[in-house]
Amino acid sequence: MNMGKVMATLAGVSLMASPALAVSLNGKERARVERAHPRDRDDVRYCLLQAKKGRDKGTVIGAAGGAGVGAVAGGNLGESLLAGAAGAVAGRVIGKSEGTNATCDRVLARNP
Repeated sequence: MNMGKVMATLAGVSLMASPALAVSLNGKERARVERAHPRDRDDVRYCLLQAKKGRDKGTVIGAAGGAGVGAVAGGNLGESLLAGAAGAVAGRVIGKSEGTNATCDRVLARNP
């Protein structure tokens, strides 16, 4: 019964976190877009938004996955939270690199 509650909670958290993934550029990123070559500005903005979405999505998925694995492995609440935190960090790192493609990597490298 306890496992069912944990899994239901994880499913609820992942559904509630989806609207929170709406992103916008911060001041440094807006300045980077303005510094970019005029023909690349739209591409730079798009690539920065995609990278941010990838990081955020990876964080949510990693946290839910880590907490789920901690719960399935029979860990108590503290161990499950620790596994969720570790999953969030790993998911953020993985999502950061997976959020963009080779074209975005070239555009962002050309416009530092």
